[in-house]
Amino acid sequence: MSGGSVSTTYLELSQDDGTAHKFYEVTVDALVVTVRYGRIGASGQTQATAFPSADKARAAAAKKVGEKVRKGYAPAVPGQRAPRAVTRRQVTSAPSTARAVAPVLWRFGTGSAAFGIHVDDEHCWVGNQAGDVYTLGHDGQVLARFNLPDGVKCLVADDFWIYAGCDDGKVYDLSSKLPFAAYDIAADVDIFWLDIHEGVLDVSDRDGKLTVIDHEDEHQWSRRSQGDHAWMVRADDRAVYHGHQRGVTAYAPDGGGELWHTPTRGGVLFGWQEDDIVYAGTAHRVVQRLSKASGAIEATYACDSAVYACATSPGGRFVFAGDAASSVYCFDQDGTRLWKLGTGGGSALSMQYRDERLYLVTTDGSLVCVDASEAAVSAAQQGTVPVARDVKLAEALPAYAPATTASAVTAVAQAPTGSIVVQCVQDSGRLRVHVVSEGYDSSWNVQFPRAIREPEARYVVDALHPAAGGFYRVRGDIRRLL
Repeated sequence: MSGGSVSTTYLELSQDDGTAHKFYEVTVDALVVTVRYGRIGASGQTQATAFPSADKARAAAAKKVGEKVRKGYAPAVPGQRAPRAVTRRQVTSAPSTARAVAPVLWRFGTGSAAFGIHVDDEHCWVGNQAGDVYTLGHDGQVLARFNLPDGVKCLVADDFWIYAGCDDGKVYDLSSKLPFAAYDIAADVDIFWLDIHEGVLDVSDRDGKLTVIDHEDEHQWSRRSQGDHAWMVRADDRAVYHGHQRGVTAYAPDGGGELWHTPTRGGVLFGWQEDDIVYAGTAHRVVQRLSKASGAIEATYACDSAVYACATSPGGRFVFAGDAASSVYCFDQDGTRLWKLGTGGGSALSMQYRDERLYLVTTDGSLVCVDASEAAVSAAQQGTVPVARDVKLAEALPAYAPATTASAVTAVAQAPTGSIVVQCVQDSGRLRVHVVSEGYDSSWNVQFPRAIREPEARYVVDALHPAAGGFYRVRGDIRRLL
């Protein structure tokens, strides 16, 4: 620590195998201890705590530093180590050549470039490069905002659970009011895209590598595909589908090896899946439909520019695509183009269809809701479109930041009726979480945020759901039991 009334200790943990690339800084200024932490090269997150005396402040700071040193952190000089590699997707967006504009119902500007989108029965989710994730109703009303510490790469859903993959290498669970880091990806992985299936995280990266991590945030296996710049990964029970510059490769979920490889017409820029089909949008102006069983190309959907995004209606009845020229397309499942319309505001970087509406995230950082019903599209083709509503942020919008310590979690004196108690336990040298309440298999682990685990600590959760891999997943809020 430096001398004077203000003292600062700066530590880093950066291992050669790429499993960590983090810093931790503690500053004592009179009665206030300020902690700043995050990935090396980023500004990170900051927390400040006031103490009743300078002695107690110094003691608290020393304890925090000691804990980190015991975990392998060492004194360092800020700026000497290179930051984690982060590749921003390079996109261009030309004006649309379509003669008509899509019937946009509403548009919400997130304030920064955005790629992440997810739409479910209750909400629309959008995440941007500034680290903001917004939830909206289907009518466009903004309901909440999550403030994550780094840019959002993508949003993915796994049943009830919503996850945001960020540039800091963490994947945040957004399923409760306080987001938690559920996975921490090795620093040598330059993340391009993510998917999660039954709690297993699949990561595709710049080098064309696929990394698979289990529900306990432990590395399972990895494979390097034939091409680099892997912008697509999708997963189900039968395989992990990896899209890259040289096509799509399917791997066995257990890492047993390659199941098939299919070259595509151009490098893959986006992927989508249905039960038996996987779709690849490519740089050579097409979406191609591949059989999950064999990898055979069953149909090709021709666009007029590079395809940045694609999606389907349930079962693949309709196939949608967004290109680099600010146009959106709809095809019949056999490849017949039904319509092409301009987005009216940039190229779609991600998209999803639900209940005759097509939701787009565009290059200007907007979430756009398009009326994709036959009547609305027909009217748009004749030049009649609704007046798009510009959605504004509510002044009192609730905002939630990640919980990074146990003390940041709401504490309760007793478990509310109907809640479930879990406890942190030492198991084979690792701090696991098991269920204490009756009616559950006490040998199963609970997928639980590492940042708030403390030895022997007990927590209250709203609900637990069993997953296929033999573990429980938390549903709802987490509270610390005093």
